[in-house]
Amino acid sequence: MPKTARALLQLPPSTLGAIEKLGADLAVARLRRKESLRAWAQRLGVTVPTLQRLEAGDPAVGIGIVATALWLIKRDGELGNLAAPEHDQGAIEMDVREAIALGRARAQSSAEARLRAADKSGR
Repeated sequence: MPKTARALLQLPPSTLGAIEKLGADLAVARLRRKESLRAWAQRLGVTVPTLQRLEAGDPAVGIGIVATALWLIKRDGELGNLAAPEHDQGAIEMDVREAIALGRARAQSSAEARLRAADKSGR
């Protein structure tokens, strides 16, 4: 089995659901604009079957095609923020844990240094 197919089989259900919702929302956007599958596919630079796969929420559709579809409906501006470091909650939490651990280590080291200094001055 190709690596891509394996990766798609491992998609979390919530992620797959979000991709399916995105596809359905893009279909609604196209229909609200009264665009045919053929015309919209042409504007995207893809075939009608590829557009149908996109609208069906097929996770194998390339991100470039998704990005172009978002651009067509003027929603591509958020792409730059999707994985922005300042919004990466998991990494932020790791940074906080590391900072706390570093703070504790420094406090302990400082306390040990004070004890050693007190021992030396008390001798």
